[in-house]
Amino acid sequence: MHRAAETDGPARRVLILGGTTEARRLAGLLLEDRAERAPAGPAPLHVTTSLAGRVARPAQVPGAVRVGGFGGAQGMARWLREHKVDVLIDATHPFAGTISSHAAQAASLVHVPLLVLRRPGWEPAEGDDWHSVASLAEAAGALPALGKRVFLTTGRTGLPAFAHLDDLWFLLRSVDPPEPPRPRNLVTLLDRGPFGIEGERELLSRHRIDVLVSKDSGGAATAPKLAAAREAGLPVVLVRRPPVVAGTQTVEEPEQAAAWVRSRLG
Repeated sequence: MHRAAETDGPARRVLILGGTTEARRLAGLLLEDRAERAPAGPAPLHVTTSLAGRVARPAQVPGAVRVGGFGGAQGMARWLREHKVDVLIDATHPFAGTISSHAAQAASLVHVPLLVLRRPGWEPAEGDDWHSVASLAEAAGALPALGKRVFLTTGRTGLPAFAHLDDLWFLLRSVDPPEPPRPRNLVTLLDRGPFGIEGERELLSRHRIDVLVSKDSGGAATAPKLAAAREAGLPVVLVRRPPVVAGTQTVEEPEQAAAWVRSRLG
């Protein structure tokens, strides 16, 4: 008896726009689903995660991986069509506004269901001294009045916004080395999260940090820096995240996204 015939048929294809912990977790969940359902499932499931390629050594991702841009919304739409993608998940970083906009446009052009997986932002706790700003440029403008020794955790690509601040000292934490332009007084710490509270306390103390700059990325991997700043009584300049594209369905947890994929693909 040819039991595999029960699963014969075209593969159902999922494209995850990734680069985040949530994207890796979602890919793993979907591949676990595939393993558990075979050979009884209705059709094979093919999961591809797309990475922008901005990090030299990205974390390992389950399943198939593509690296690089698509060439705008039209290029992404063409890729979705050519690869017969059934559902698209935008699980990019909360500040990856351009790719999220392209994803919404591309999904609309080729009529592919789109879900945004976006972890929630951080919430202030008692004792926090947060200064909310709309952009990195606004963050740079706020710094001279708040401190002289800056712990900058907004990533290497945003460094040019602070390059003109010659009177301030910066500690930049980044996965990869930064490129010019950059501040004159800059020390770079190459590291990748997650980070623990003890390490963050020691870092602030050792470098005599008196102000922290961060994007409201959310998540637990880098949250300890906020707790350490709170304990030390330091001000935090927090860049607000851009809004999700209007009308886009959004969930906060990989498990919710996996359930959505199951409901869409049967």
